[in-house]
Amino acid sequence: MAKQHHYQLSSTTGKWTLAACIIASSMAFIDTSALNVVLPSLQEDLEATGTDLFWVLNSYLVMLSSLIIVGGSLGDKLGRVKIFQWGIILFIAASILCGLATTINQLIWFRILQGTGGALMIPGSLAIISATFSDQEKGKAIGTWSAATVLVTMGGPILGGALADIGLWRLIFFINVPLGIITVIMLFLKVPESKAPENKHRIDWKGAFFLAFSLATFTFGFLNIPELGISNIRSYLPLLIGIVSFGAFLYVEKKVEAPMMPLEIFKNLTFSGVNLLTFFLYAGLSAVMLFLSLNMIQIQGYTQMQAGLTFLPFTLLMALIARKVGALSDKWGSRNFLIVGPLVTAIGFVMLGLVGKTSGIEDFWTSFFPGILLFGLGMSITVVPLTSTVMLSIGNDQAGIASGVNNSITRISGTVINAILGAGAVFIFTVLVSNQVETLQLSSPLSNSIIQESINFGEAQVPSNVPSEHIRDVQQIYTTSFISTYRWVCYISAAMAILAAAFAVFMLKSRSK
Repeated sequence: MAKQHHYQLSSTTGKWTLAACIIASSMAFIDTSALNVVLPSLQEDLEATGTDLFWVLNSYLVMLSSLIIVGGSLGDKLGRVKIFQWGIILFIAASILCGLATTINQLIWFRILQGTGGALMIPGSLAIISATFSDQEKGKAIGTWSAATVLVTMGGPILGGALADIGLWRLIFFINVPLGIITVIMLFLKVPESKAPENKHRIDWKGAFFLAFSLATFTFGFLNIPELGISNIRSYLPLLIGIVSFGAFLYVEKKVEAPMMPLEIFKNLTFSGVNLLTFFLYAGLSAVMLFLSLNMIQIQGYTQMQAGLTFLPFTLLMALIARKVGALSDKWGSRNFLIVGPLVTAIGFVMLGLVGKTSGIEDFWTSFFPGILLFGLGMSITVVPLTSTVMLSIGNDQAGIASGVNNSITRISGTVINAILGAGAVFIFTVLVSNQVETLQLSSPLSNSIIQESINFGEAQVPSNVPSEHIRDVQQIYTTSFISTYRWVCYISAAMAILAAAFAVFMLKSRSK
């Protein structure tokens, strides 16, 4: 194939390429961040349980995390721009179907399709950037992409909250249509095609199947635990199948000629370290952002718009700091940034966990704001050095694989943590409610009806058969139980962020870039 030309960031081709990659990536990231805020409206309109909500998130993430590396490989083999375009088209079609869904089960299935489109789309952005820009400009281009996509992503909750408050949460999906069409046109007219040289291997569909199957069965097993218990066959059998399937995935990756996740790349200590850091940091971030949104809206009395606006400090910090941090990490190396950033994030998570019941939005500045400010600062310090380190640790010929592996690990972390903490949170919430209901000394049928409502988690409502003198008590039980559960999630997330920093300490070299 023809030699790939490299461009400057200031060139016309460079500007068009970066713009197209940012817009397309932002579509996928906005959907994820905005959904956290619109979940209460979605739950009410589609009559979903708490477990259903975690499936709405995980159905997308399972497909995204298991196929995203295949998407990167397809781009390397068939043309990165071509696969990027087809991913966007599929994502647009799936988004329209999500917006038209009339039942929670329909939405879950359409989210699976959307995740498939995202898997073809997301790895293409960084691979195209790596193939298009010169080595001197690559770090700056990746930094700009990282800052812009995270900035737009953090705007998702604001947009989602505004739409949900006026009953238009479905527009979160429809907004992808014009953005996607614009991007496809830009890619077709302005962005040069690129492939990995001499990439004649077949795509590893077998590995993709085993990874998707293992993630799906893990999710199914964990999310069944709160309702059925760990001893029920519908809980433990999927977990066992998931373990066996993941083992089969690793076996396939070791034996197949062209694995979707070449295990030998993990012999690179920097690449392994930064991906372990990615897994634990983004697992914590995913959990905190989800439960923080539910807490604010369902417990603290924020409107969905107000809850979305509370992430504005995060957005502003990313806009002000991220690119400057990228330039400094190019100069000094990324290791120290990847130690300090997760530690600051962990402190922010702890501070968020300390917040109890507040009086609502008027208490925001003295309750949630300090924690959001700190974890926003921590992530702003981390994002650009993290992305740059991933892409620069592996050669250009495997740019799609490197991007796909890191993006997949980001999504896998969200899938795993949503399943584990989602199940754990509903279980703990139910236990706490059950223990407190005993103190009311109500009849068994009445107590059971109160406890059964726990399956709705933050949307739990006082059953109609509760005597008027106990309504306030039951409401208080639901509130305190949710806040205790939320606090547990924040502390677990902080521990994961500290673990992420530890991987940077022990696995990244001092001059890692």
